[in-house]
Amino acid sequence: MVVSQTPLRISFVGGGTDFADFYNTHKGQVISAAIDKYIYVIVKQRFDDLIVLHYTENEIVEKVEDIKHEIIKEALLHAGITKGIEIITLADITAKGSGLGSSSVLTVGLLNALYHFKGVQVSSDQIAKEACFIEIDRLKKPIGKQDQYIAAFGGIKKFVFNADTSVSIHNLDLSAEDQNFLNASVVLHNTNMIRKAEMVLEEQSANISNKLEELKIISNLVDQLETAFTNKDFDVLGNLLATNWLMKKKLASGVSNEYINEMVNIALSNGATGCKIAGAGGGGFLMSYVPAEHLDKYRKSMAAYKELSYQFDPAGSRILLNVK
Repeated sequence: MVVSQTPLRISFVGGGTDFADFYNTHKGQVISAAIDKYIYVIVKQRFDDLIVLHYTENEIVEKVEDIKHEIIKEALLHAGITKGIEIITLADITAKGSGLGSSSVLTVGLLNALYHFKGVQVSSDQIAKEACFIEIDRLKKPIGKQDQYIAAFGGIKKFVFNADTSVSIHNLDLSAEDQNFLNASVVLHNTNMIRKAEMVLEEQSANISNKLEELKIISNLVDQLETAFTNKDFDVLGNLLATNWLMKKKLASGVSNEYINEMVNIALSNGATGCKIAGAGGGGFLMSYVPAEHLDKYRKSMAAYKELSYQFDPAGSRILLNVK
């Protein structure tokens, strides 16, 4: 039996520039952070030849091709496992529509578990690449690459997406004290809205050629944030989140709505210096930067929304258990 643990993520700035239609000709880059909320994948060999799956639904099939869960089906085909396996997935956060990268996190964690189940050692880079291949090339998902890479590598990192399809990975030099400061100032609240990210992302993907200027501005925010982190000027993040959100709303019609706009207004009126929806938009979690002196006022004003307490996670997908 193999058990993998893979972290969810928050994306500070740069989201949307990790789509091939943008980074093939322009500078695609993001700064993302893994957090201590996870998707667990349990893989166990069966005595019989059946394939048994437990997620939000249960499946028992004889052939991989009959699996309804498309990520599990493609991952099994990719790994060359065709029978006699049981797979269980568990999530700390309701995976659907969280905006924390859950689909890609599942793909990364599943691949990691399946390779170890086969007794094969693979690098974080290989897992990230193959997760991208499954989601983008095989399943034709309208998504970028950042979620797969931060899930595989963990930490707080800058990823640069190159035209040759390679990804450059830069560790940001943040001390434990720096990370604690950020953790206290970057607050997550559930919007209480669940949306299907694909609908927003499909429109965003289709709009790329018409939204190049907005995406270039979003890409430039990554360099500004990297400089701010280097200089320990963390309060800059609030302004950068605000600009990222302004540009993000222009990428697709479903990114925001009246309910989210009202939530953002409450946050900004009570101490937050910048906010944006984590992930594609339309629901999930609101991420706000709040200076320490305003945190109490901010939290009182946001009492109607459930806060997600978290810490940054320095590691990516890992194996918790591997026994024969």
